[in-house]
This record gives sequence, structure tokens and C-alpha cells, in this order.
Amino acid sequence: MHIHRGFPTGLPACALTIGNFDGVHRGHQAMLALLINEARHRGVPACVMSFEPHPRDHFARRAGRPDAAPARVATLRDKLSELQRCGVDHAIVVRFNERFAAMPAATFIDDVLVRALKVRYVLVGDDFSFGAQRGGDYAMLDAAGTAYGVGDIKGVGGVGGSRGFDVARMQSYEVHGLRVSSSAVREALAAGDMARAAALLGRPYTISGRVMHGRKLGRELGFRTLNLRFGHPRPAASGIFVVRVRGLADAPLAGVASLGVRPSVEDAGRVLLEVHVLDWPAALGAEGGYGRCVQVELLHKLHDELKYDSLDALRSGIAEDTAQARHWLAGQPA
Repeated sequence: MHIHRGFPTGLPACALTIGNFDGVHRGHQAMLALLINEARHRGVPACVMSFEPHPRDHFARRAGRPDAAPARVATLRDKLSELQRCGVDHAIVVRFNERFAAMPAATFIDDVLVRALKVRYVLVGDDFSFGAQRGGDYAMLDAAGTAYGVGDIKGVGGVGGSRGFDVARMQSYEVHGLRVSSSAVREALAAGDMARAAALLGRPYTISGRVMHGRKLGRELGFRTLNLRFGHPRPAASGIFVVRVRGLADAPLAGVASLGVRPSVEDAGRVLLEVHVLDWPAALGAEGGYGRCVQVELLHKLHDELKYDSLDALRSGIAEDTAQARHWLAGQPA
């Protein structure tokens, strides 16, 4: 998959869908499958346009209320990885800033969809809107797709110039009668219901990243950890979890992990995922995890983050979490 920061030049005509795709849940996956099928039918690449930061992050900061923005399900790395896994050919990551937010809907169609991306097919969700003040909607997009094929809009000739494009709208995707959405995934993760989150996502909730060096406090406490940074101040999940780690050995490794701001240590405030592998592979050696890109599946929530009064209390808490993780894993099917 080709990743573009901003609107690419030289991209061939494409089939496009537009959205935030936070989590790439089962509804997103169904939309991407339809997009790819339509792209193959037309002989063009399947493209996804997404945004960073999330538009609601932008507007919340502009209003001076950053906490009003939604919690983030996935990092940009994980979103792009899932888009690639689904078979997308090009991912276009647009920086959502004041200039982009102020772009009129008609300009977005003319300059972005037609001139820059040369769209032949556009697939959107049932609640899609676009442009400044959310001035554009499905009806406007559909009318423009037809008009570009027969007339002239803002100087682009429909006959002998720009070709029209097809527009389709996908209705909500449901699982057991429940609408699948990023909001529903966030609610499940906030409640610590990892089974429901997995049902909505179609896979265990996973955070990936490269293992980095930390303070080595885990070693002092007798519980070595792998440290991964979560690149957003408000993850949709937080707390202590039973996890499975991929990327360290041939088989996944069981562990217990903390996701959050670590209220018991000095540098609280930065979101980290700290993973203690229950049975560390001897073949890796003491330093074998650093620099590796790993995937951490959060399987079961044990409890929220706790603030301990001392390092001894923290050590005891981690020991109890480790015991509970082993107990939970022992009760799972082989």
C-alpha cells in the first residue's frame, strides 16, 4: 500500500472512500471490501482518504475544549496497517487544519476529487458530510458526479474534459442488531468490555509499536516491561489488561499490561503501554525486545489504573496483577 501525506501528484484515476476510519472496525471493513470490488471492476486503484488529526480533535482544540474530542481507538500506525491488511492500494493522510476546514464543499469536489484525485467512483457512509460548515452532503456529491460528465463546473469541461464519477452510499453495518461504529467501539473499550470490542472490530483490540527504552523501573521491581508509546493523549482504553504479544517469538506470548499515564511514577502524563511478558523467552536475552515492532492484543481488563503510595506497594500490585492474569489465562480454551 502506498501512503501519501497530503494530496499526491501523478496518482491515476481512482475509486475513493473518505472517513476517519478510527479502529477500522467491521463496518469499515465491509465498506472497504465494496470499494475494492468497485475499483477492480473499473480497473483503478482503491484509495482511502483519512485525516490526522481527527477533525473533532481540531474543532475541540479551536474551541478551547480539548477534552470534548473523542478518545482515540487506534494510532495512525495501526489504522494504516489495518487499511493495508484490507487490501487498500493508496492511503491519503490529509492534515486537518484551519485551511482544510475552511474549504467550501464545491471547492473540495472541484480541486480535490476531480483535479487532484481524478475520482471515478466515490463511496461514502450514510451520515457523510464535507466542506466548510459541513455544507456538502451525499446529494450534492451525487449531483456533481453526474454534472461533471455532461457539463462544465468551475471551468472543468465535462465533454472532452473531466469525466463524471459514480457516487454510492453505504448504509450502517450491524452485528446482532447493533450498529457498528467507532463510537460503539469506544464505548466498549471505556467499559472494559474487550469481548464486545473484539466483536465490533472483528479481531482482538490491538496496539502495535516499536519497543523503546524506558526508566528500567520494571527491572528494579522484578517485572521487566516492554514500553510502547501511544501517540494520542486520550486512548479509548485504559487500565490493566491480560494481553497476548506477537512479534517477539514464533508463537504469541502471554502477558499483563498497563495502558495509561502511570500515576504511581514521576513521569505520569505521557500515555504508555507497558507489557510484562509472563514467561520471557531465554533466547531473546535481557535486551532482546528493544527496537522490535510488536503487536499487543488486549484480551481482558483486570481493573483501572491505581495510584500506589510506594514502590513496595507498586511491586505487590504488579505481582497480584500477574497472578490474576495467569488465573484468567488458565481458564481459557487451549
